[in-house]
Amino acid sequence: MDTSTIKIFPGRYCNSLTEYSRFVTREVAIGDVPMGGNNPIRIQSMTTTDTMDTIGTVEQSIRMIEAGCEYVRITAPSIKEAQNLAEIKKQLRRRGYTAPLVADIHFTPNAAEVAARIVEKVRVNPGNYADKKKFDQIDYTDLEYQGELDRIYQKFAPLVKICKEYGTAMRIGTNHGSLSDRIMSRYGDTPQGMVESAMEFMRMCEALNYYNLVVSMKSSNPQVMVQAYRLLVETMVAEGMNYPLHLGVTEAGDGEDGRIKSAVGIGTLLEDGLGDTVRVSLTEEPEAEAPVAIALVNRYAERKAGSEKQKVKNKRSAFGFQPSAHNPYEYKKRQTYEANAFIGGQMVPRVVIDLSAANLKDPAVLNDAGYLYLPLLDKYNMADQSVDFVYLGDTLPSFNFPANLKQLYNYATWQKLANKINCHPLFTLQEYVGDADRSSTLNLVKIKPADIDLDAFGLLPLDQSLVFVLETDSLHGMADQRSFFFKMEELELDVPVVIKRTYASQEPRIKNQEELIQDLQLYASTDLGALLVDGFGDGIWIDAPGIETKVITSTAFGILQATRSRISKTEYISCPSCGRTLFDLMETTQFIRSRTSHLKGLKIGIMGCIVNGPGEMADADYGYVGSGPGKVTLYRGKEAVKKNIASANALDELIGIISEDGNWIEPAVV
Repeated sequence: MDTSTIKIFPGRYCNSLTEYSRFVTREVAIGDVPMGGNNPIRIQSMTTTDTMDTIGTVEQSIRMIEAGCEYVRITAPSIKEAQNLAEIKKQLRRRGYTAPLVADIHFTPNAAEVAARIVEKVRVNPGNYADKKKFDQIDYTDLEYQGELDRIYQKFAPLVKICKEYGTAMRIGTNHGSLSDRIMSRYGDTPQGMVESAMEFMRMCEALNYYNLVVSMKSSNPQVMVQAYRLLVETMVAEGMNYPLHLGVTEAGDGEDGRIKSAVGIGTLLEDGLGDTVRVSLTEEPEAEAPVAIALVNRYAERKAGSEKQKVKNKRSAFGFQPSAHNPYEYKKRQTYEANAFIGGQMVPRVVIDLSAANLKDPAVLNDAGYLYLPLLDKYNMADQSVDFVYLGDTLPSFNFPANLKQLYNYATWQKLANKINCHPLFTLQEYVGDADRSSTLNLVKIKPADIDLDAFGLLPLDQSLVFVLETDSLHGMADQRSFFFKMEELELDVPVVIKRTYASQEPRIKNQEELIQDLQLYASTDLGALLVDGFGDGIWIDAPGIETKVITSTAFGILQATRSRISKTEYISCPSCGRTLFDLMETTQFIRSRTSHLKGLKIGIMGCIVNGPGEMADADYGYVGSGPGKVTLYRGKEAVKKNIASANALDELIGIISEDGNWIEPAVV
């Protein structure tokens, strides 16, 4: 994306890069639950029932509300569903549930105009409200382009006028995958195109003196999603706007993958004070989404309470320091040297885990780190998710390690090792600048961001064996560690950095193990993912006492996968289901996963209907899209290659397409 034409102040997409400060937006009335301004960050989700199933939709809405949803979104694909929203609303109110309802609209302005008279808010997608997507490239003159905007205005203005009359709020909800051909032709498949898609509709609203707006920039790729929201805020501020932000990663998937991917995108923005409402899109029951969103959001209520007590020190400005070389709207990996031909440079980020408290008399202890010990053969098999370093502290193992797994020891213990092959020291800063016996190949030094201002830092012997292990004890740890990377760029230091975060264990009576695991997944994905999406970090180290090693390993690789930093498994881009869905998404996703999860590096889109079809899964290599009852259309990239085939045969047909392309491998026999 060429950002040279965007007339904004680089980096000014949030109040501060160095301390937590929520970006204050315009308050928007949505029933009796206002959004934006100084209101709490709101929680919402979307029903998956057929909207014509009144009782089913009411019952599911109640479960969502009782799980913590403050808004309930319901699809209205045609006029009849839009009309039935009145009955759904009536029955909910009769049973004492007053949560505002939101109508979800794609393709059908007439349904939007009906729904806007009934519910508290409508969501329109600017990519398909008045435009079509055929993946055509069209060369517009400026006059022709303005003519298209005039045409859209004529279709869109009636809805705006109805919303004004009825006091109905509106979300302008851009999706990365459903940008119109018009937008794609002018701006390309870029965050800038996403922003302009929304801004065109927002400008029309303001021309009609309508300001009850919420905006979103969703993508299944967290990196794209983060860049788009940042650019949206910059662009809004430049035009005197400050509408509330609805945050979400679309088609995040299910289970651990869905939670990690959602937290990388949503958490990164929340860290910088952006966001007024959150919807976590999981391929699970909708009431399962609210607790995840609440766990993400609650962290910032605590952050706000503690922000005055603990701030990242910065003397440059209230906004904080950011080098001019860093562009928050484009991904660019920080340039580092390659240490010991193993970490840094163009190498994928490395994973470190702590086994210092494990049973180091049994080689099976490495199973959860991705090295499967085979006693009969006395050898190890490497899994797709096998870590690169294990920290052993001061404990020596009584068995031989795999040849490609590096061991880290505290410096004093490493110094005494008789055999130092594949063994490397971990120093404190003071140890390293002292009269140290350093390794000739790889030296890791623990450091905190504030250490960069110490005299000892200036005494560091800089050679290409040095790697920093960056720790933090700041409440706003991500910003603390980010400030270190900014200062490293200012000093033109290209030392590789392993980002380490420690998550203290909690009493089991406070949270059960499942809640502790989910918290780890969400918090680590936020803290580490927010740095990785900006190209910072040559490795990650999650320290979580009380959490099993296999969970930590899986979480670390999940974060690298979600940030597109290191691919270790198949990625599934699956939508969260809604009333348009033409098959059981949860069951279908698990079925497809059961036969394709070994295809490392492939991205497979699983979409319940054409709305979330080729556009929404534009990032996928292959697609499985509901096209009618019992019918599926299969895609290779954006091209439909087999249309309306029987769902019973669809997965075999998909595997056939993958095989034709040379991308199928037989799963390993266990």
